[in-house]
Amino acid sequence: MQSRIKDILAKIDALSADLQREYARLAEKYGFAFRQRKVIFLERFRARNRSFRIPAWKYAIPQNIRHVLSIPFIYMMIIPILILDAFLSLYHVVAFSLYRIPKVKRSDYIVFDRQFLDYLNWIQKVNCVYCTYVNGLLAYGVEIGARTERYWCPIKAARKPIAPHGWYPDFADYGNPEEWNAKFNNCAAFKDLEKK
Repeated sequence: MQSRIKDILAKIDALSADLQREYARLAEKYGFAFRQRKVIFLERFRARNRSFRIPAWKYAIPQNIRHVLSIPFIYMMIIPILILDAFLSLYHVVAFSLYRIPKVKRSDYIVFDRQFLDYLNWIQKVNCVYCTYVNGLLAYGVEIGARTERYWCPIKAARKPIAPHGWYPDFADYGNPEEWNAKFNNCAAFKDLEKK
């Protein structure tokens, strides 16, 4: 069984390498590169991209009343999100230090780079920064929760969840107490993270 798992993991690694090559191909196709975590577009691509930008004043005129009605509900979420961020950060620093679980790198989940797109006006860029923060924070929180779950209760459910987190495949099979005992409170599960 373990060799089959190793084969599958090797295929996943190969697909991950293919995915990175595809991202590099798309960066070349759309004319951008990374310079110290900043996205830089070639000038001819920037000029082309700017031609697609909707002026902010035109964008601000509502095309759909449903969009206008949703604005307060979208932006009122910033209050619970900021509170979540504060408590999540506090938990992450304190609990992970106590459990000796490697910290989650926030910048791997909250990736601010859409502001470099010339085809977005300033209103769209603000909206994108907001979405990046909220969705990135939630993904960051899922990883913190997943590592906590891997440490404290690494047992698969009897029925597979619709969207399990990345640590889920490493959990003990439901109903397998030997595997559970081997994985419970096991910091060795995180040894590969420390190499990165």
